[in-house]
Amino acid sequence: MSVNVTKLASGLTVITDTMPHLETAALGVWTGVGGRDEKPDEHGMSHLLEHMAFKGTTTRSSRDIVEQIEAVGGDLNAATSTETTAYYARVLKADVPLALDVLSDILTNPSFETDELEREKNVIAQEIGAAQDTPDDVVFENLSELCYPDQPLGRSLLGTPQTLAGIDRHGLRNYLTTHYHGPEMVVAAAGAVDHKQVVAEAEKRFSRFDTTPSPKPVPAMFGKGGSRVIHRDLEQAHMTLALEGLPQKDLSLFSLQVFTNILGGGMSSRLFQEVREKRGLCYSIYAFHAPYSDTGFFGLYTGTDPSDAPEMMEVIVDQINNAVETLTEAEIARAKAQMKAGLLMALESCSARAEQMARHVLIYGRPLTVEELVAKIDAVTVETTSNAARGLLSRSRPAVVALGNGRGLDRAVSLAEGLSRPKARALLH
Repeated sequence: MSVNVTKLASGLTVITDTMPHLETAALGVWTGVGGRDEKPDEHGMSHLLEHMAFKGTTTRSSRDIVEQIEAVGGDLNAATSTETTAYYARVLKADVPLALDVLSDILTNPSFETDELEREKNVIAQEIGAAQDTPDDVVFENLSELCYPDQPLGRSLLGTPQTLAGIDRHGLRNYLTTHYHGPEMVVAAAGAVDHKQVVAEAEKRFSRFDTTPSPKPVPAMFGKGGSRVIHRDLEQAHMTLALEGLPQKDLSLFSLQVFTNILGGGMSSRLFQEVREKRGLCYSIYAFHAPYSDTGFFGLYTGTDPSDAPEMMEVIVDQINNAVETLTEAEIARAKAQMKAGLLMALESCSARAEQMARHVLIYGRPLTVEELVAKIDAVTVETTSNAARGLLSRSRPAVVALGNGRGLDRAVSLAEGLSRPKARALLH
């Protein structure tokens, strides 16, 4: 692989990875702005702006945008997250200039027509309604609120019908002008691409973005934990648990990720084996860790029969507490192998590669090499993983949310205190 990086005068970074065996290219624009950058009256702005990017420019209608890309067999999409927004395309190698032209057009010349804006706000209102009908979305939205109370990190990326109603075209344009600047933007491309060509196109098409630094978001503060039970008439009880994790640059990040994988990262994980395979208490159970720039979010999800919820939570607490002190070399080796395989398999996809490079530039200021990433994984030991796990349990009280019906849910969430007060479970018997 051949990775090249060029920083333009505007501060915008162009990074490419030429993969000569491919006939297609994945490319896009990644910006370091997302849901956590929004003020209370801007809630949902990042996501709405992403939607409006495809609703017309001063030179193209919304139909022109999609037809010009699809006419050459390509596809166009975008995504909003807590800290980033991405606009990306996949095309044949001959159509890379066209893709860059379209991507630059939607960011530099958006029309924000009032009629289109109102229609798209209604579309997102439907998306919000669909999320409220989806138990997984409801339970995690409540968990985020509990973990980051009265903070952007604790709010849904979609906004609310009320906040969306207050957003107009002037607000959207101001948000774009305030947060989209060269130093926080990356043009990344992988596959059948020529670095010099991408740089030349980027210099020409993204020159409007200046060197002004974008405003930094308010630092995140993980909450005091606690629990929330949401009563709904559902067949299953949906349960989530969270603890304060680690930020992206923390030296223990890879060790914590190994612990997370051992605990609930696959079919061989402790939770899957104990809860599903041995006890048959659920269909799905998994753990994950999401690192942000200044904090981290360790989460766990499962669904079970409401009457089994207390036993489920008791087993989860036991498994987490026991894992901290009983990790084995075999488990560490297996989790590390899974992480390395996932890393190397992702490199075979030009879309995943472009996203990885852009994310690295936004986090570290440069792309990390495969060798660096593998070395970080290889450096993880039983001792470093145990230390990362102990740190996880000591940083915060657990936050727990249960969604469903039945008296077992209240008892289940109270058992989660066993993570921070080991004797709490015994007192409840």
